[in-house]
Order: sequence, then structure tokens, then C-alpha cells
Amino acid sequence: MKLISWNVNGLRACMGKGFPDFFKETDADIFCLQETKLQEGQIDMELPGYYQYWNYAEKKGYSGTAIFTKKEPLHVSYGIGVEEHDHEGRVITLEFPDFYMITVYTPNSQDGLTRLDYRMRWEDAFLAYLKKLEEKKPVIFCGDLNVAHKEIDLKNPKTNRKNAGFTDEERAKFTTLTESGFTDTFRYFYPDLEGAYSWWSYRFHAREKNAGWRIDYFLASDCLRDRLRDALIYSDVFGSDHCPVGLILE
Repeated sequence: MKLISWNVNGLRACMGKGFPDFFKETDADIFCLQETKLQEGQIDMELPGYYQYWNYAEKKGYSGTAIFTKKEPLHVSYGIGVEEHDHEGRVITLEFPDFYMITVYTPNSQDGLTRLDYRMRWEDAFLAYLKKLEEKKPVIFCGDLNVAHKEIDLKNPKTNRKNAGFTDEERAKFTTLTESGFTDTFRYFYPDLEGAYSWWSYRFHAREKNAGWRIDYFLASDCLRDRLRDALIYSDVFGSDHCPVGLILE
């Protein structure tokens, strides 16, 4: 089973930059998107063989998620059931017979960390949501988590120490996720691999220099480890400031 996640940074723009080709070539069983920046009716996706699920932010041109799946889920839900967090289209959950599949676009703490306090509340609420689901069956979640966990996960850790996405607070919340029973699948396979990034600034020729951050992830309940076969970063795929990431599951 092949799972793909991609922050497309505006799906309509990405459609003109190779998205359809990558989607077709990859032939994923489940394909998750973040930052679609769409409202309902603004795009008509012809994806034969896939069921489509969309969650739109109330604010136009902002956030938003989608999942395309070959197999119809047992149940679909939108958001995490917490009023404060469910206006920005950040979460879709599909229930399948043996696991939950979630696409998530974690809030950015913003320049000056103006949204860090909100981000901390989100982190606690999202983890509580995951653990509640896990009481029933294992969970796989993916997306732009807007944090580089360790120094190996970004090019310039020293100069970014207190910037959004690499604050001690955000990194600690990610550690809490892994200590709560979720495996960072990429590091499970490649614990010491350097230079593996999924996002690059559009400034300073960052992508050419591979001055990036690994902020897009697949995490899975620890009990699924024996089904994990590989984790992928498609760093040669363009169309967004993020590249797609993937997980191969038995």
C-alpha cells in the first residue's frame, strides 16, 4: 500500500506545475493534501478510481486539506471536534477496517511567534484526538506538521533555534507525540540521514542549495511498525515549496 502526502501551497497553482503528472505516475492508494487554499466549487478534479474528501477553511484562500483514496472508507470526519480548532479546514479522518488515516495541516506559529500559544493548545487537542481514535484501532497521520523535530531535520539549526517551526516548545510537543506511541516513519528507516528535507524557502535559492527543513511527515501507531516497509521523500518533485512525502505499508 502506497500513501502520499503533499503540501501543495495552493492546489490550483500546483495543477499547472506538474501535479496531475505526479499524481498519475505515483498511483498511490491514498493521496493526502494540505494547504489546498480552496473553497468548494473552485476546482473540479477528475480522478477516476478515487473517492475525494475535502475540508475547506472558512477564510478564503487559506489552509484546507483533501484526501483521495482508491478504497472507500467506512467513515469520514472533518476536524477534531473542538470548536476552537475546526474553522480552518486542517484535518480529515478516514476510517478503514484496520486503521484510521488522517491528513493534517498543523497551524504555523507565525513570524514573531504570534500564534505559538494557539499552536500549543492545538498540539494538546490534536494529540488527545489521536489517542481517542487509537482506543479503537491504530492511527496513521500525515501532513505538514510545521516543525523540524531535531537538528538533523533542518539545514541551519543554530540560527533558527527560536524561529517558528524550530522553537523548543514545538519540538517538545513533537517529542511528546513520539513518546505517546507514534513512530516518525522516516526516521524509523533513516535515523541518521542528513540533508533529507521536504520544505525550502522560495528565497535565497534555498532549494538549489538544499537549505531546507523536514516538516512533512508520516507518523504511525507504534503497533504498525511491523507493517512499515519504507518512507520516502520525493525531493526531485517540484510544484510547491514543499515536496511530497510517502509511506509504503504492507
